[in-house]
Amino acid sequence: MKLYYMPGACSIGIHVLLEEIGKPYDLHKLDGAKLEQYGPDFVKLNPKSKVPTLLRDDGSVLTEFPAIATWLARRNPEKGLLPADPEAEARVLEAMDFAVSTLHMQGFSRLFRPAGFAYSEADHDKVKARGKEILEKGLAIMDQALAGREYVAGTFSIADAALFYVEFWTATVLKMTLPSHCAAHFARMIARPAVRRVLEDEGFPVAA
Repeated sequence: MKLYYMPGACSIGIHVLLEEIGKPYDLHKLDGAKLEQYGPDFVKLNPKSKVPTLLRDDGSVLTEFPAIATWLARRNPEKGLLPADPEAEARVLEAMDFAVSTLHMQGFSRLFRPAGFAYSEADHDKVKARGKEILEKGLAIMDQALAGREYVAGTFSIADAALFYVEFWTATVLKMTLPSHCAAHFARMIARPAVRRVLEDEGFPVAA
C-alpha cells in the first residue's frame, strides 16, 4: 500500500492508523505549496486532487478519510480499530463523521479557506468567525463525549485518529486551547508511539 499525504493535513490521521496497524506501507509526500495535488500524475490517480489517497496492493485507489479508515479497520480486525458490537461501531462511525464532516469541513474549511464561502474579501472575517463558532461548539460536544473515557469508544479506534487531526490543527495551527477532555485525549494520542513516529515522519517532532 502507498499513502499519498501532505504533512500535517487530514491525511495524518490515516498515517497514524497505518502506523498503528504495523504492516508494511509506503508514503508519497505531496507539496501543497507547489500545488502538486493538481499535477497530471496525481490527478490521474485521484481526480479529486486531495489527500488522503490510498493506493492499494491490487492497484485500486481509495479516497476519503472515513472510507479509508473503515476499510483499514475491517481489513485488520485483530487491531480492534472498529468495535464488533453494532452499537459501539455506530458510535465510532458517528464520531468520525462528525470530526470530518462538521469540525473539518464546516469549521476549519471556513477558517482556512474563507474565499470558498464568500466571494467578497470584506466578508471573510465573518466567514472565519462562523467557522470558529462551529469548531468551538463541535469541540465542546466531543469534550462531553470524552468525559470519563480515555478514547472515543473507550479503547483506541478509527474515530480517535479523526479527532486527533482536528485537535492537532486546533492546538498547533490555530494555537487555541482545547477543552479539558479533548486536551487530555490529545496528550494521550501524542504519547502513543505510533503517533510520535508519524509526527516525526511528517516533520513535527515531539520532545521526549
